[in-house]
Amino acid sequence: MTKVKMLVQSTYNKELLRVGKIYEVNEETAKRWQVSRIAEIVSQNKEDN
Repeated sequence: MTKVKMLVQSTYNKELLRVGKIYEVNEETAKRWQVSRIAEIVSQNKEDN
């Protein structure tokens, strides 16, 4: 699992994901979202709420 910070509001697995919030998704999805500018991958040592 990879942590991502949402850049846009979206739904994923019937869950509403809000802009600016951090969520855990699988690594493949995280990479795809980063390329599509839906979310950015959060580094392991970065702490956000």
